[in-house]
Amino acid sequence: MPTVITEVDPQLATVTAPTSGAADAFDPDSSLVEELDRQVRVYVETGVADLLGLDQDGLVALVEPLRAAVGQLPSSAPAAREGDDVPFLLVLRVEDVNDAVPAMRRGAKLGVSVIDRSELATYVPVEGVEVPDGPYLLTGIDVGSEFLSVPPEQALAAVRERGRTPLTIEEGVALATVRPDRLRPNRCWSVMGSRTGTNQRVPAVWISERRAKLGWCWDRNPHTWLGAASATARVTG
Repeated sequence: MPTVITEVDPQLATVTAPTSGAADAFDPDSSLVEELDRQVRVYVETGVADLLGLDQDGLVALVEPLRAAVGQLPSSAPAAREGDDVPFLLVLRVEDVNDAVPAMRRGAKLGVSVIDRSELATYVPVEGVEVPDGPYLLTGIDVGSEFLSVPPEQALAAVRERGRTPLTIEEGVALATVRPDRLRPNRCWSVMGSRTGTNQRVPAVWISERRAKLGWCWDRNPHTWLGAASATARVTG
């Protein structure tokens, strides 16, 4: 049976946003505050801000309380492997994550989801994961390549033993949107912080047919190309 791609409104800003010249790339030499400004621009240029009814000025004003917190963050995730760390991620809460999925762009290809809307609505944060209501910073991110070929169930236990937090579906999609350079062939990630509580499915973001894809795998199945993303904390203004 062929995989069914979840349809989105073709007029969504995340679909109609330009595919060339959009979302200026991450600059490792920029300051953390400059990186916050870049992430704001990415959300505007890929149409995610439009899902919240915000233009660039509106989004800048909304995240202003986070600016001071950014300046106090370390520049890399503790113990992250080279190429796996992201100092912080600005996370925006959208009503339906599938509407934000096209913003996970790889070149001219839009991101897609194979989780239908009815199932997606059943995923909630796992026990111990508290997600702020408004915009927030996810800090000290490690996309978790060390967990390649490790079942998500075991990876989650290891992450928690270290006092770290697994990423949620929203955070996994946001990471692939803002830092597409961290989503690499054979180095993709599970987002173990969201579960339905009724089945063994663990959501994940990976590359298929040269585009980013939101889907799921079984919590006891290892995959050679799928690690497990985690972070240090969620910070509000």
